[in-house]
Amino acid sequence: MPSDIPSATDAPAAHPTPAQPRAPGAMARIQSRLHAGRCIVIDGATGTELERRGAKMHDRVWCATATETSPEILADVHEDYIRAGAQVIITNTFSTNRNMLDPAGLGDRFESLNRSAVEIARLARKRAGADDRVVVAGSMSHQVPMQKGTAQRDAEQVPDPKIAAGRFREMAETLAEAGVDLLLLEMMSDPDFINPAIEAARATGLPLWVGFSVRPQAEREGRKAGLEGEEEPALFSYSRPDLPFEGVLGDISLDGVQAAGIMHTKTHVVTPALACLDRYFSGVRMAYPDSGFFKMPNWQFVDVIPVDDFARAGRRWASEGVQIIGGCCGLGLDHIQALATALAED
Repeated sequence: MPSDIPSATDAPAAHPTPAQPRAPGAMARIQSRLHAGRCIVIDGATGTELERRGAKMHDRVWCATATETSPEILADVHEDYIRAGAQVIITNTFSTNRNMLDPAGLGDRFESLNRSAVEIARLARKRAGADDRVVVAGSMSHQVPMQKGTAQRDAEQVPDPKIAAGRFREMAETLAEAGVDLLLLEMMSDPDFINPAIEAARATGLPLWVGFSVRPQAEREGRKAGLEGEEEPALFSYSRPDLPFEGVLGDISLDGVQAAGIMHTKTHVVTPALACLDRYFSGVRMAYPDSGFFKMPNWQFVDVIPVDDFARAGRRWASEGVQIIGGCCGLGLDHIQALATALAED
């Protein structure tokens, strides 16, 4: 392993370090493009790309421990996305929150896993010579342990919202101190946790982007989701399928959020979900769908959208005013490279 890529075991486990310098030039460049109405390409999946490349997935915390067990693979994933055209890379911190780590007996790794994930992303950016044009987004989620072999959360592990609020503050502060350029709340779908997550992220003073995840009626009922262009009668929360997406949005405040959109959601559902979001949010819009499905702890690369179809979807979203576009679980390097090429042609 090259000496510049850290292992989580090398990171401090208990004592916070001073805030790391960021990449203000790169962030200013991204914001300038957004203000000018131009598009930004974000990366593809991190966790499923780690799995695709041979990193071991943990039975309880999915890709969280890959930062420690496969740091070089993680660095390569980030660097490859940059070279493919990504202008935003997302840290491997989606499942390193205490909601996930503590039940798995890994709470003592919280500090080291999160700081190392940020450091690896920053070093990958440096290796790619992209400090002046690529930003590092710190991923935060309200993910909780899932039932093995499913994508359903374990109801017994859902924390009290007051406990979760403190965990969100710790997470946001840790990522900010480690040197991320912005905070990205991912797979937001439960209003009990969205508001405290937004409050915690907003308190850092960093730019804040929020990604929502939804399920269409067919998926909620256990049927195969429809095809591109098929009208969906209703959209529901990803983690609480009894709750309409409109109900999620009606129960939260998006004050202080610079960009919001739909992620970890099937491609054909993104457009109607964005239309719903538009009734509650007037800022920059974002889209990064998934493809395939999850059976804890492994992604099932089944019926993954063809690269050309994904690139066409990205161009269509851009034509509809979506400015931040990328991929989530199941979508890898080829998808992002094709997307970047397609958007560069416009």
